[in-house]
Amino acid sequence: MSATVVATASTVRAAQVQPARAAARQGAPALRRAFAGAQLVQAKQQQRAQRAVGLQVLAVKDGAVLDRPLRVAVIGGGPSGACAAESLAKGGCEAYLIERKMDNCKPCGGAIPICMVEEFDLPMEIIDRRVTKMKMISPSNREVDVGKTLNEKEWIGMCRREVFDDYLRKRASKLGAKLINGLYMGLETKGDGPITIRYNEYKEGDKVGTPTTLEVDIVLGADGANSRVAKDIDAGEYDYAIAFQERIRIPEDKMEYYKDLAEMYVGDDVSPDFYGWVFPKYDHVAVGTGTVVNKTAIKQYQQATRDRAKVKTEGGQIIRVEAHPIPEHPRPRRVKGRVSLVGDAAGYVTKCSGEGIYFAANAYPTPTLSPSLTKRPTQTFLSLTKLSAVAFFSLTGERALRNYLDEFDRKYWATYKVLDILQKVFYRSNPAREAFVELCESNYVQKMTFDSYLYKTVVPGNPLDDVKLLAGTVGSLLRANALRSKDSKSVNVSFGSKSNEEKVTMAST
Repeated sequence: MSATVVATASTVRAAQVQPARAAARQGAPALRRAFAGAQLVQAKQQQRAQRAVGLQVLAVKDGAVLDRPLRVAVIGGGPSGACAAESLAKGGCEAYLIERKMDNCKPCGGAIPICMVEEFDLPMEIIDRRVTKMKMISPSNREVDVGKTLNEKEWIGMCRREVFDDYLRKRASKLGAKLINGLYMGLETKGDGPITIRYNEYKEGDKVGTPTTLEVDIVLGADGANSRVAKDIDAGEYDYAIAFQERIRIPEDKMEYYKDLAEMYVGDDVSPDFYGWVFPKYDHVAVGTGTVVNKTAIKQYQQATRDRAKVKTEGGQIIRVEAHPIPEHPRPRRVKGRVSLVGDAAGYVTKCSGEGIYFAANAYPTPTLSPSLTKRPTQTFLSLTKLSAVAFFSLTGERALRNYLDEFDRKYWATYKVLDILQKVFYRSNPAREAFVELCESNYVQKMTFDSYLYKTVVPGNPLDDVKLLAGTVGSLLRANALRSKDSKSVNVSFGSKSNEEKVTMAST
């Protein structure tokens, strides 16, 4: 079932137009003009009446054509929510974007692939740095330069999330989405009727929100790893990482070193199952790490990351400290009825790299738009047809949402799977990490990695080179294990095992 607005202006139309119509049949020119004028007045009155009862939504059969724009509430104003609201507004939907923290600074590396800049028409002023070089640093501090295969037009963008997210929200608002500073409190569904959203709205200067309700046809939960929408639809539990990041303003000469360079540190000192990073921002660097298997030791891992980068960041001043949960895999349930989860709320973060911005921004159901309206690939969720210059929508339910999720999974399954395998193979112990860094010296590995990352597709390799890579991988793993010292406290992590935290804790004592 979907929804339609009650047309309260119909009786007004009949009362005003009928006398004029009768006179017009008699051929009186003046009355013909009066009839035309009455039609115009009636049309305007009908539009006003429809706007006045816009919040009153009644149920109709699923798939029926609506004589009004579809009403969609997007909960959460990060990349996923903002891009969803923008696309919905472009398609003619009545989109509401509800976000409580308009200045939110998520602890995120802020890296975006170059393909995202064109796909989402991102202006260069919101991109702080163009990274063309990376250093992979092993547990033994062996450094490997990565980026040798990039051409002069290829780079990784580095953004501050508070700038990036704010731009996307404001653009969505300019295109017609209604931006609401509000805290989502819950939703109610009544059979096949409308979905009622409950939220506390905050006006400028308010410390306490005003309880408000909104009736909509569709709800998109883009409210992050701790999604309240996910809880409301019983989406199920999933494991998550804790990401911890410090913004550090360093001296100019040291900032010069990082102007187009990012560093990634691996080792069980910085994380038993992830990596530590130093990413350049506008006038500072972001130093951080993350872990799933030993969340209570996150500050210890953060200190180790800072110690590993100490020489290059010495004399810096911490200007911000951030921490936030990051999902590790998709939730068991991502859709229920006409409610769908997207972005971190759905669990769209890759293993190994921890990337989520691009997938979040692409992870929403959108209207089918003409190519002139958007550069992004369109998904079939809302069917949009144009009749006599009026946009009509047919509302689809859970089945269509599930079809969309299947399309998303098919498109990105290989990317998620490959990164999952890489994490299980190379992040399980220090010898494996040493082998990983060694392999990164290969130009073939670098080209395959960057091509896949920058253009968001798993690039098919050359069969002969793939065989050589396999032999090199096995050789690196065997060599690293042979060189492993007997008194090493490195822990072999079995991903998915509940005993990992106990193993790591015992090894660190």
